[in-house]
Amino acid sequence: MSRSFKLKTFTMSFLLLIIIVIGWVIWRIQTGIDQWPTWQKNVSQARLSGPIAVGSTFQWETHGLPIDSTIREVDPMRRIVWWGPAQGIDGVHVWTITPTAKGVVVHTTESWDGPPVAADPDSMRAALTSSLNAWLADLKTTAEAAN
Repeated sequence: MSRSFKLKTFTMSFLLLIIIVIGWVIWRIQTGIDQWPTWQKNVSQARLSGPIAVGSTFQWETHGLPIDSTIREVDPMRRIVWWGPAQGIDGVHVWTITPTAKGVVVHTTESWDGPPVAADPDSMRAALTSSLNAWLADLKTTAEAAN
């Protein structure tokens, strides 16, 4: 497990959601990258090249934006972190799954850096927060249907 990456962060969003499901259900859905387009309304394509492991890469498209991401950290059933550049923006996305007595807490943090973000941080933060809210809503709906 590595936590050695750093970005100067111009915008960041933190969100969490409680979902009444077993943790492995969330982990399976969230790390089933090839399946993202089947349950995420804003992801039109996704392809993992290799296993869910540090250094593996995946290509995906969200809101018409193609992204090449690299997995930076994996703590199975608990945490996954990836990094990826897209159109001048460097993004780091952290997902943490914490079991509770009634289900799990899914916590996501994403940070963006780069010239487009520096030029308009408020609009970028709003776009990021909106995107993460949609992702969490889709994840919750999919997980609860699979439970």
